[in-house]
Formats: sequence, C-alpha cells, structure tokens
Amino acid sequence: MVRGQWRDPGASTETLRVYALRWVVERELSDRTRALYLGLLERQVLPTLGDVDLTLITPPRVRTWRQDLLDSGTGVSTVAKAYRLLRAVMTTAVDDEVIGRNPCRIKGAGVEPTPERPVIGVEAVLALADAVPARYRTLILLATFGSLRWGELMGLRKSDIDLNEATVSIERSVVEIGRELVVKEPKTAAGVRTIALPRSLMPEIARHLDRFAEAGPEGRVFVGPYGVTPVRGNFAKIWSRAKKAVGDVVPPDLHFHDLRHAGNHFAASSGASTRELMGRLGHASMRAALIYQHRTMTRDRAIAEALDALIEQGQS
Repeated sequence: MVRGQWRDPGASTETLRVYALRWVVERELSDRTRALYLGLLERQVLPTLGDVDLTLITPPRVRTWRQDLLDSGTGVSTVAKAYRLLRAVMTTAVDDEVIGRNPCRIKGAGVEPTPERPVIGVEAVLALADAVPARYRTLILLATFGSLRWGELMGLRKSDIDLNEATVSIERSVVEIGRELVVKEPKTAAGVRTIALPRSLMPEIARHLDRFAEAGPEGRVFVGPYGVTPVRGNFAKIWSRAKKAVGDVVPPDLHFHDLRHAGNHFAASSGASTRELMGRLGHASMRAALIYQHRTMTRDRAIAEALDALIEQGQS
C-alpha cells in the first residue's frame, strides 16, 4: 500500500470482451489486420475467456485455454496468432495498470511454424505458364520473374508497365477483406518500387496487354473473362488444374505464392546483394533478403566444382 501497488482484489474491472474489443477499435490498423484480429477474438479467444474479468485471467487459465484450442483441432498457426493477440491485449492492460502482470508467459507459444517451401526451377515455371488459360500466362511469369505478390499483381495498371525499359512499378495492392476487394497503398514505403524485368518477357507482356488488359493507360492488367478482378478462391481452381496438368514437374502442395519464392531464389542466385534483394522484394528489413542469400549457399558445391574445372584447365 505504501508503494502504491496494492489493488483491492474485490474491485470490479472490465471483462476481456469489453477491453479487447475496445483495444482493437482504438488502434490504427489496416482493414485486413482489424478483420483478422476481430475474427481471432470471435472464434478463438472470447468464447472461452470473453466473460472473464481481466484480473482473473491467470497464467494457468491461459495455458488451459491454449491447450484446449490445440486439442480441439485448431491449427497451430491460428493458435499462435490468437495467443499473440491475447498477449498484446494483456500487455496494454498492464500498461493501463488494470492488471499487475501479463499472464501470457508461455515461451514460444506465439511463434508460428514456418515449414520450408519448395523451390521450383525455371522449366517448371514455364510449364505452369503453358498450363493455365492464356489470359493468366503473364500472371504466372510476373509473379515469378518480378517477385510480385498476388495483391500487387491484381493492383497493376497498364501505365505501371514500361515495355521499352522492361520495368513494372508497384504503387498499389488489392486486398481481399471478406468478399470485398480494397485497393490500398503498399504497407511500407519499401513496397512502392520499380522492378526491372527480363527483356525476353516483353513480347509476352505486350501481347497480354493487347488481348486481355482493360483499355486505356489506367486499365487493369489482370481481369477475368467477365471483366472482374480475379480473387484467390476462384483462381485456386485454375491453379489446381495447372498443377495436375504438369504432373510431377511441380510438387502437389505448391502454392501460388511459391512463384514469388522461386523468383526471389533466382534473383539471389544471380549474385544480387542484400540491398538489391530488399529493393526487389519490397522489404524494409534485411530478414527476408538474408534468407534468400543464405539459401544460395546450397550452390557452394557447384561453385567448388567450377573452380576444379579452372584448376584442371590451368594444369593442362
């Protein structure tokens, strides 16, 4: 009481439901992040803990809640996201002096597993481009050799592509929030960028712009056969058929985003510096670039064999 740290254990506070929902509302979040947080609260957090007084959410209660989620079959990644959200809410409650200490103390519980994604070769990329309908061929090529995300591809306008300079400029992204498509600026300043493309792709891209893109410089580059922006759910069927068509050339669990993954690998393998990779990927931090640079170490044996060839040449 002298230190001012004593709290009346019988004093009423807010339930987690009231506090957490206000926490989400008061934060500056993107529409997609806000929808994610509200979904996690509604489905994973509040059904069990929503009506519990904040002061009664203890470490044992958090451990039981998390284990019950896992036992119910909730995905490990979803549980990790829900735990991180609860921990963030309770951290603010500590700062607000509503509770004395954060009850979320499970080491590693907020870490999502990141399984190694497959890396396909150029031949496999071209096979997939051949397997999809003609209007989506350039989508495959730009996702790979431009290292573009799905939302960035859907946000492209004809004026963003310079056929003479062989570049594509990223100035916006399309985000799917529920059934609504929202056009937004990239998350960070690094996401706004101009990417050099292989010049060999320019004839393909020019044909696509003439045949499939909307008219005018601000016309969308990628539209479906009925003139609407493709969404992930509908394209998933096309993607699945393309993978089946190419057979063993690609792994069955290959995701569309793995095309960007492959393109990043190709760029790193070309000898790009960390800073160059950051610019191409649209990342503000070095973490992703270093991942792809580390991956090129698998080529170390090939480099050593090339050196062997030079030594043999010099000795002959």
